[in-house]
Order: sequence, then structure tokens, then C-alpha cells
Amino acid sequence: MVLQTDKINVIKTAEAFDQFIQQFHTGDEIYEFIGGEMVEVPSNPYASEIGGTIFFFFKLFVRENNIAGHVTPADGSYWVSGERYAPDVAYISQERQPEPVYKGYNPNPPDLAVEVISDETSSEELNRLRWKITNYLAAGTVAWAVFPVSKRVEVYVPGQPVQILGIGDTLDGGTVLPGFKLPVREIFK
Repeated sequence: MVLQTDKINVIKTAEAFDQFIQQFHTGDEIYEFIGGEMVEVPSNPYASEIGGTIFFFFKLFVRENNIAGHVTPADGSYWVSGERYAPDVAYISQERQPEPVYKGYNPNPPDLAVEVISDETSSEELNRLRWKITNYLAAGTVAWAVFPVSKRVEVYVPGQPVQILGIGDTLDGGTVLPGFKLPVREIFK
């Protein structure tokens, strides 16, 4: 649609982004507003499957342990440090978000965000990831960056050094989801 393409090129503020999403977004694509620009979220079937696997384990843990909170997949979107992000998986406690948001981007950042990198060789995608992680940390969000090609997970916790986990390590929910454990190898099966 020509109108959409013209609109995308002039979107330089979060407010203009929100307006575009409300007026023109069909729901078929996922967009983020990162570093002053509107970006269509890249993905591929393998990265989507990994995100789905992590979503499954989060949702199962929350449900089996009667934890009050919301787990969202890739189309669950959030305001983070003035920008708009669509992490592949996210968790937000019921304390911070009593009711789910039914339209638009959640005005609260998630407690934990998982970003699955669809193309580890793209410097543009890696730069956007680093930008997002900086903003997640500034908002108090724990972030996991999952790298399918190298089968590793980088764990970012506000105020702590990054932790790099490999196929033989285990992820844990830390203070966000106490008791949650997920062997990294389970993500890449």
C-alpha cells in the first residue's frame, strides 16, 4: 500500500508510530520503534519455533505454580524507555499489570523479555538488539538474548554483569520467576 510506505518513511517519534499502528496496521506484521525509527521485526521459522518453545515453558511454569502474571508471545508488545518493542516472549507480573492490555502496546515494560536473534550475521540486527538491551536494563527489565546459530543465551540483569550460557547450562528465572529452570539444550531441540 503506497500510503503506508509513505507514512513509514516519516515516522520519527513514538507518537507518530502509535498513530500509524492505530490507523494503518493490518495486524499481519509486527513493528517496533527502535532508536527513532520504525522497524518491521525480522523472523524465520526456526527463530519463531525457539520463541514458541520458551513461551511454552514460561506459560507452563506460571500456570503450574499459580503465579499471577501474563506471558506474551511475539505479538505482545510493550513500551520500553519511550520506545515500542515486541519481544519474542515476555513476562509481566500481575502486580505491575493487573489486567492484560487489549489494544496497542502495553504501557508498562515487561519484567523479563526474551529476544531471539533471527540473523546473527546482520550487524544491523545486532546493533538494534544492543540498543534494546540497554533500554530494557534502564527500565528494570531482565533480558535474554537467544542466538540460535551459536546456541547460546546472553542473560542481562540490571546492575549485574552479562552472563553467557551455552548448551550445557541452565537458565533460571532469578528474582522475576523464582524456581523457573530451563536447560539451554531444551531451547534448541
